[in-house]
Amino acid sequence: MPAFFYNKKKYHKLSDKEVLALAIFAEEEDAKIYQQYASYFLTEFPETSKMFQEMCDEENEHRRLLLDLYKTKFNDIIPYIKREHVSGFYSRRPLWLTKNLSLSTVRKEIVKMESDAANFYYDATQKANDPDVRKLLGDLAAIESKHGEKATLKLSKIESSEIGDEEIKKDEKQFILTWVQPGLAGLMDGSVSTLAPIFATAFATKDSHTTLLVGLAASIGAGISMGFTEAVHDDGVLSGRGSPVKRGFASGIMTTLGGLGHALPYLIADFYTATVIAMLFVLVELWAIAWIQTKYMKIKFTKAIFQVVFGGSLVLAAGILIGGG
Repeated sequence: MPAFFYNKKKYHKLSDKEVLALAIFAEEEDAKIYQQYASYFLTEFPETSKMFQEMCDEENEHRRLLLDLYKTKFNDIIPYIKREHVSGFYSRRPLWLTKNLSLSTVRKEIVKMESDAANFYYDATQKANDPDVRKLLGDLAAIESKHGEKATLKLSKIESSEIGDEEIKKDEKQFILTWVQPGLAGLMDGSVSTLAPIFATAFATKDSHTTLLVGLAASIGAGISMGFTEAVHDDGVLSGRGSPVKRGFASGIMTTLGGLGHALPYLIADFYTATVIAMLFVLVELWAIAWIQTKYMKIKFTKAIFQVVFGGSLVLAAGILIGGG
């Protein structure tokens, strides 16, 4: 077991002084997280940013109350005790990771943050010996428990407002531009474009192992090509399509998965069994493409099914004819 596990202090063994120190650092970190959220969403989502700034101010006020009590009870030197130093204490996402969270994810995250803080203060209240410390921790527990409800209420008000509705739509649009569109293009390319080489090889050789190798090469090669192309052809600044790295990963991974779906069945030695299963996988892939188009691109399911089945059938037929010719 790594050494840092041994160096962590058990939460139930903390003194009142150490609990206060831990609470001070925890409030500081939460305030920084809310401040980062407020700064990150200021331009695109001003109403939500304002809410995060208000929550940041509230956390700073809690920190001030804790500091005042600490100075009164102990001294000006605060033990350096943070979340990661205490075994069994709740954790937070690293600050650098918050930039990668969507607006909807962040909104859910703050409810969890307030719930974690409330549970900590309730528990700390039960084990505190000093009456003043016990009173403050109990008050903060009540306040934090209401924060989750207040945050939910604020979010519902924001979402029901015209500006909030625009923020939600903008966030959904960004998700589609950054993840769905590149991923869908990759899945379509991987599922459809690899049909011809894989099934041409299958019917030409009637050998599962050879078909598998061609399928792996076609799928992985197409994934690398699509991912690299998506990442370098548009930096997302002018188009507003988001991070090129995210789009590259979405396109590359989905392209590879689309091809592997009907390549991996050829792990089965029996050629005919593998081919039947591969064709079933093709149907699943085409249905998945049509479902994504319907859910996110607002295309009628019947139209989407016709498009992908028609296109996929042509490519599949070409592969079979070429391989069996």
